[in-house]
Amino acid sequence: METKIQQANERLTKKGNRVKIYKRGNRLWLRGTLPPKPHILGKDKDYPQFVSLGSNAIVSEKGIKYAIAKAELLTGQLQSGNFRWGEWIDLDKVAPSRLEARRVQDSCQEYEKDYWQRIKKTPDRVGNWKKDHGLVFSKLPQDAPLTIEVLLDYIKTTEPDSRPRKRACDYCSRLAEFAGLEGKEQIRKLTGNYSTNSVDPRTLPSDQQIFDFCDSIKDPNWQWVVRMLATYGLRNYEPFRLSLEDFPMIRLNLGKTGKRFIVPLYHKWADSWNLQDVYLPNIDHLNYTNSKVGTKVSEWFFDRKAPFSAYNLRHCYARRCFEFGIAPDRAAKFMGHSLNVHLQVYRAWFDESVYIADYNKAIAKIDRPKPPNDLL
Repeated sequence: METKIQQANERLTKKGNRVKIYKRGNRLWLRGTLPPKPHILGKDKDYPQFVSLGSNAIVSEKGIKYAIAKAELLTGQLQSGNFRWGEWIDLDKVAPSRLEARRVQDSCQEYEKDYWQRIKKTPDRVGNWKKDHGLVFSKLPQDAPLTIEVLLDYIKTTEPDSRPRKRACDYCSRLAEFAGLEGKEQIRKLTGNYSTNSVDPRTLPSDQQIFDFCDSIKDPNWQWVVRMLATYGLRNYEPFRLSLEDFPMIRLNLGKTGKRFIVPLYHKWADSWNLQDVYLPNIDHLNYTNSKVGTKVSEWFFDRKAPFSAYNLRHCYARRCFEFGIAPDRAAKFMGHSLNVHLQVYRAWFDESVYIADYNKAIAKIDRPKPPNDLL
């Protein structure tokens, strides 16, 4: 249906129509630059708005034809100066005293209900919801009317260019889209420059620092977990989901990206630390989701005031892959993500050390091209 909606919009544009068709949930809406609604206070100029087409605009071929007809009607009214909001919304139900917004809590609940109608509900996805959508929505003023200003006020309480700021902007933007709020561009302006798509090598611990920290851990159960993270570059929950039958190669059966095998780049760590002997902390990992197990591991690092995070150990494994000259597609297989993700997340190494290493190899060749005045 996405392609047919796009084709419909292309036809409308060619005909000079001033509105487009948008899919929101299982309904079709119109969007265009329209006069302020009579019940909206503080607006005196035309601005982009959504127009509901009601129950006749279900996402279907019939619904698209209906939406096209309504788009042409709306454009005609705008061009002739005959547009009246009373023909498109029930003004009696949107009196100025009620404004346009519903309570934040009600809107968040409706958003969540719609979300689980579109996404299959699993324990891991519920866990991800709680730490992403749920974390942001829970910090909004629940009894306040949902307005773009309310969302902006919350976003501004987070630190600029930080992960909490980006998360707040991402999920507030989705809520605003769902509720049909105007002004999403103001949210985008606050997103900042934070990105999870790259790792700065300068922020990572050295292998000596990792080794020293592992040896300093007194609890043998947690020491085993941390050593596994360091040796194999695992995600924070993956030490609890392993098979060691082919040690020192290990296998993961319940990871984020399915089955995979992982090799230790430092065999000495795997052997001298006797990692084939499993010690696990007292965590009910068999009944916990991956997300919950991972949270427990991350909390241990935080409570222990560790000099680095669990995921820094994973990033250091990736660094070793580059230093060992392992091809990026092989390294991506070991780490359980796509080549594209691997290149994006660790692109800093490609931008510097990998190119510099290639350069040094090239100029060291005896048969390399020589400049005209080279006497050597």
